[in-house]
Amino acid sequence: MPSYTDTHCHLNDPWFDRDLEEVLQRACQEQVERIMIPGYDRKACQRAISLCETYDNLFAAVGIHPNQAAEWNEQVQKDLESLALHPKVRAIGEIGLDYYRDRTSPQVQREVFRQQLELAERVNKPVIIHNRQADEDIYPILLEWQENLKKKGAALAEAPGVFHAFAGSPNLAQEAISHHYYLGIGGTATYPKAKALKETLRSLPLDWILLETDAPYLPPQPYRGKRNEPSYIPLIASEVAQLQNCTVEQIAFRTTRNANRLFGWERLS
Repeated sequence: MPSYTDTHCHLNDPWFDRDLEEVLQRACQEQVERIMIPGYDRKACQRAISLCETYDNLFAAVGIHPNQAAEWNEQVQKDLESLALHPKVRAIGEIGLDYYRDRTSPQVQREVFRQQLELAERVNKPVIIHNRQADEDIYPILLEWQENLKKKGAALAEAPGVFHAFAGSPNLAQEAISHHYYLGIGGTATYPKAKALKETLRSLPLDWILLETDAPYLPPQPYRGKRNEPSYIPLIASEVAQLQNCTVEQIAFRTTRNANRLFGWERLS
């Protein structure tokens, strides 16, 4: 059976407190061999690391989500930098911009985003990017950061991160991958009305696709309205395989290889 990686799964969310062991067992049965748990506030970052210390196949990212950017201060920055040095922390995230929800001003979001990009540079770890209705601002910020990385000769410039829950146009996808960003594809790809995303997926090179659930959110079509979980990754892989006109085994192999490269898991294989 093919093996998979879930590159974005919020097992640190309270929705999993009741039955985490069962969730992990179901993931194992579906050959989901590694799971990345992103942070979104300080407490969630600490919870992610705690879970990773308990389970060998779990890894963490630490970061402040744009909707929680108002909590950012000097102490949060220091705490995050300390957490980022943990050996099981493989990325900074999820970070970015969210103009859909009016929880934090765009100006504050942009400043906190820039500071977390600087953190990623200091600890030499890729970023997991949250982008919702902020294309016009997020791309220039990322490209400026990446250009500075190149000027400094930083290896991070060649594999800077992943756009989580990518739902953009083919043109935006090409813009992202031309600058070496991976694209995280989740349950929304299975939705019948997600025609634009399906069209984008038909043209995407497999070398730049990662699979993710974003559990407990955005479950694939058969589980709409229910809690998402990592064992549903094969459903997403099946949809991507159909759109890419290839086998599920090819999707599993290539997306797992992509995740290994981005998050430094090659050294563990």
